Amino acid sequence: MNNGNPYLPRRVFLAGAASLTGSVVLAQNAKLPEDDPQETRALKTSRRNISSFRMLDWRPYFKNLRNGAILSDISSRALHFWSEDEAVYKLYPTSVPMTDDLTRKGRTEVVRKVVGPSWRPTPEMRKRDPEWPEFIGPGPDNPLGSHALYLSWTFYRIHGTHDTRKIGRRSSSGCIGLYNEQISQLFELTKVGTQVLII
Repeated sequence: MNNGNPYLPRRVFLAGAASLTGSVVLAQNAKLPEDDPQETRALKTSRRNISSFRMLDWRPYFKNLRNGAILSDISSRALHFWSEDEAVYKLYPTSVPMTDDLTRKGRTEVVRKVVGPSWRPTPEMRKRDPEWPEFIGPGPDNPLGSHALYLSWTFYRIHGTHDTRKIGRRSSSGCIGLYNEQISQLFELTKVGTQVLII
């Protein structure tokens, strides 16, 4: 336990710094494709986001860490997790909603956890694009990826994605997306009742 110390335990800092360093190196070493302006813009955006993709203390955002806590920051496209005993801190890159009107901010919590989730488009999504299928079962075509954390808000999830190009971008219809490997890890760390704050 941290016992009120505003600094993170050394082992937590080192683990987080190591994973962050890897993310920074990958983004810096990525080449800008000259023939794809959209990819070029996305990569430049992710490089700008690196400066705000940093470790945070939980205290400005939560009163306590009961059941653990998730902070999803839309502007930096980062998700932070703190375990109840403060022994675990994780920082993950995410995809975020495409537009502000699809973005819901505020406090919620994990109400359900599903491995191999099925997916149905929301009524609003069907209105925007009637071509959406009515249902997609678990598997490589499922937009929710390998795992999903259902929130108390209807239709909102923190989930994986099989399309890794979406991470670090405004690419979702309202949900927060992670790489499948990372949602799998977060899935194991969270429980029903884990606090969630989206800012």
